[in-house]
Formats: sequence, C-alpha cells, structure tokens
Amino acid sequence: MWCPTCARVVNDPLVCGDCSAVICRVCGTPLESADELAFG
Repeated sequence: MWCPTCARVVNDPLVCGDCSAVICRVCGTPLESADELAFG
C-alpha cells in the first residue's frame, strides 16, 4: 500500500473497523494499492 501524503510504502496500515478503509498509521490518509498508482 502507498501513502500519497507521506510518499512512502506502508507495510503496516490501519484498517477502520467501521468502514474497512485502509489508512496510513503515520498521518491517517487513505492508502492506495500499488496497482492503482498512475505513472507517466
């Protein structure tokens, strides 16, 4: 998973128990999976 705010790979994200959102443990930003990233 990738954090766009921290600009780093997150290997230990938090998962919200209510909505199942995957968020960055450092800043709380919703994460993107590596296959969703657009390069170019």
